[in-house]
Amino acid sequence: MRPANTCWHCFQMLASRALVRGLQSGFWRRVSTSSAAWAAHTHDVDVIDCSVPQYNNRLDTPLPDVPFVRNLSAEQKKLKEKEKGSWTQLTKEEKLALYRLTHELSYAEMRQGSKEWMTVLGGVFIFLGFTGLLVWWQRVYVYGDVPHTLSQESVAQQTQRMIDMRVNPVHGFSNKWDYEKKQWK
Repeated sequence: MRPANTCWHCFQMLASRALVRGLQSGFWRRVSTSSAAWAAHTHDVDVIDCSVPQYNNRLDTPLPDVPFVRNLSAEQKKLKEKEKGSWTQLTKEEKLALYRLTHELSYAEMRQGSKEWMTVLGGVFIFLGFTGLLVWWQRVYVYGDVPHTLSQESVAQQTQRMIDMRVNPVHGFSNKWDYEKKQWK
């Protein structure tokens, strides 16, 4: 007759072999820093070369070092050639298109505010409303009634008893009571 411990030992051995086999077969390979990790880093990443000037829309420097559009299309190249001539021959739309080749936003467009404050304020109000509902729910369903010891009559009785017992007469509660005149000092 086999002891019960042997059966449990066989189960543990089989379970550990299955675990090791599962880790070796593919799970561990996917978790480790081999093919899956390498595949995660193969997508194209735009690397910014910080040694060359970059275009920025900034209020403190409204005239950027480089133009907004660097790679011009054929139509844009024709417009740049036309720019070298007299500006009186350019239409308003062409002048605007030339401006947009150099600048993405005008100074007035950069100064124009966003509506993000509405989202932030809405989130704050939602949070405050949820908190108010939670406090209300706790007052109604979690907390009981106010204990009778907090009523004005009970507090007056407790105060009178502390005075009668002369609680902490040197620096505390009874120090502020005049026992001869029966009133607060």
